[in-house]
Amino acid sequence: MEKEVSPLSSIPLPVPMDISTAERALVLDFHDESLLQRALTHRSYLNENPDYQYEDNERLEFLGDAVLDFVVGGYLYDRFPDQDEGTLTSLRAALVCTQSLSQFADQIRLGDHLLLGRGEAEGGGRRRPAVLCGAFEALIGALYLDQGIEQVRGFTLPLFEPALENILQNNLDRDPKSVLQELSQAYLGHTPRYQTVSTRGPDHDKRFTVAVMINGVIYGRGEGRSKQASAQAAAAEAIEQLEAMLNAPIVRVPEGAEFEMPSSEELVTAEQER
Repeated sequence: MEKEVSPLSSIPLPVPMDISTAERALVLDFHDESLLQRALTHRSYLNENPDYQYEDNERLEFLGDAVLDFVVGGYLYDRFPDQDEGTLTSLRAALVCTQSLSQFADQIRLGDHLLLGRGEAEGGGRRRPAVLCGAFEALIGALYLDQGIEQVRGFTLPLFEPALENILQNNLDRDPKSVLQELSQAYLGHTPRYQTVSTRGPDHDKRFTVAVMINGVIYGRGEGRSKQASAQAAAAEAIEQLEAMLNAPIVRVPEGAEFEMPSSEELVTAEQER
């Protein structure tokens, strides 16, 4: 009896990227290229290729997150000598939020060089904000280990400066959850609700995915190392969706009757299928 062949078997698996090409595109020159290789390796690739020689980028992402907080904090401290702690904290949060970091990653076309699993790649992972944000943090962590904090400053400041001007001009340093609540109540007449969709990772490095719903409709999802950070990321994505609807030539806001509130089980199942 002839063995049945899966249609997916004819699709080649992703192969490790050409690190030299990635370095040239990113205008970086790593002494230890394995650090860059790890920074560009998403966990979805290891799920499909368990024998791959490098670990995924999540440990470097953890380190890069801390390095970015430090570098951005120093940058803002020097830039605004008369501002108080609260203002500096809000500006830092706006510069290192998922939306900002994913935009930085997009500017340097980092997604083009990521090693993703087939499902993640076909599902738009190279442009997904959570994936891009994590990869950018991992790249910063790798650069810090390879060349130190000054090289990190030199690489990131050209990205920070125009982003900060945009934040200041458009008051983007406000808390996304507060902004979303104001928009939602003003235009939709409902208060956003947040629900944890999934939790993964060991106790010392938990990752949470949170969905934000307005009148039973999911407007955004966010991922982070705390439920609060995840909710803020979800709110930022929801603001983009809501503003796009409000600015459209013809606005049609979904009614709750047409979109039933998903159950917790449905949300978890949907997240697992992504």
